[in-house]
Amino acid sequence: MALKFYNTLTREKEIFAPINPPKVGFYTCGPTVYDYAHIGNLRAYVFADILRRTLEYSGLKVKQIMNITDMGHLSSDADSGEDKMTKGLLRKGKELTLKNMRELAEFYTERFKEDLKALNIEMPNGMYFASDYVKEDINLVKKLEKKGYTYETSDGIYFDISKMPDYGVLWGGKRDWNKKGARIVENSEKKNPEDFALWKFNSKIGFESPWGRGFPGWHIECSAMGMKFLGEQFDIHTGGIDHIPIHHTNEIAQSECATGKKPFVKFWMHNEFVDTSGTKMSKSENNFLKLESLAAKNISPLTYRFWLLMANYRTKVNFVWEALEGAENALKRLYGLYSELGDDIGHVHKEYQNKFKEYIENDLDTPRALSLLWDVFKDENISAGDKKATILDFDKVLGLGFEKLKEEKIPEKIKKLAEERGQARKNKDFKKSDELRKEINSLGYEIKDTSERQKISKI
Repeated sequence: MALKFYNTLTREKEIFAPINPPKVGFYTCGPTVYDYAHIGNLRAYVFADILRRTLEYSGLKVKQIMNITDMGHLSSDADSGEDKMTKGLLRKGKELTLKNMRELAEFYTERFKEDLKALNIEMPNGMYFASDYVKEDINLVKKLEKKGYTYETSDGIYFDISKMPDYGVLWGGKRDWNKKGARIVENSEKKNPEDFALWKFNSKIGFESPWGRGFPGWHIECSAMGMKFLGEQFDIHTGGIDHIPIHHTNEIAQSECATGKKPFVKFWMHNEFVDTSGTKMSKSENNFLKLESLAAKNISPLTYRFWLLMANYRTKVNFVWEALEGAENALKRLYGLYSELGDDIGHVHKEYQNKFKEYIENDLDTPRALSLLWDVFKDENISAGDKKATILDFDKVLGLGFEKLKEEKIPEKIKKLAEERGQARKNKDFKKSDELRKEINSLGYEIKDTSERQKISKI
């Protein structure tokens, strides 16, 4: 079966074929590192990880790039409001300097990497700070300026969207600015409400440019870094659905106008929100949870990954503790069943593998893939070794950490008692078998009989 993904650009599922097979250029919008990531943010990276693993499982060679935004991201979509990195420095009581801004970014980037590791997310091939590529941003703005797409206001250099006839193609057309909920036009100097900043002036702190000191616009950094590492056109760009109407729309506009090449990205793919009580989880609303919050309730980060995979990435999910606790019990059950399969690894069951490929290659259908995983465990017609090989094969995509599970080290005395019990059962001496079981229990271990062997575990 061919890979099929939902493409936001066309609003339908399409067969995926790389521009330069078997290579895949893959850009993931990274975090703005002024604070800890919350579990809603982290859904985007679990989704991107499943996508990357699926591409690699299908035999493609992926080059995944992620930006780390450490400058220029304002709190308002209308290119105004507080700079998020400035907000982080003020919260920490730090002086507003580029040096302090970078130190803050490096601190929260390390915390973000720890979250990725805890969620068993493969690190991108490249993870780059935006502030290291200001030169590339300036060169891209210069190209747009030369082609007549820019104009200057008192607070920055703006992109004139009226010069691009198909602006807004990613979300399907022009907005009605009189409608309730439309973006407020906070800058009266703009020619059009949707015009966006390519460079924002800041006389006190910032980088030097041909237009004055300041910072690149948030959108320009992703275009510049994407082109630098993946070329003027590449295969996949991921992010949350909140990036569709502004950030990714503006990336398309500035990139395609600068290079003259369409499309900038072949497949745009977006994950839905994680809500709390029907409201999007966000730092601004102060209704977010960090990954470490789960540990306080003895819930592992991999449980959160498992819970997210129970829904398709394009389905909004509502976070409730009871659901996560149920997922924790289910995942522990799977781990327990896996541990009972023994040490031998057999052969991947082809029929199950083909079904798994069918599900996962159909727009990352992880709910059906997880259901199939349970089916493998339950199938009495497959040997323990073949089950183990098949589960490990599935886990190349699911990333639930089965390969990291270790057999519990059982004391020699307990092993010897278990061997004696096994022999007693063979001899049909069930009285002695029961006595040995009780002795094993009294030493803090329990023994379960499976079709192939006795399974010993700590009580």
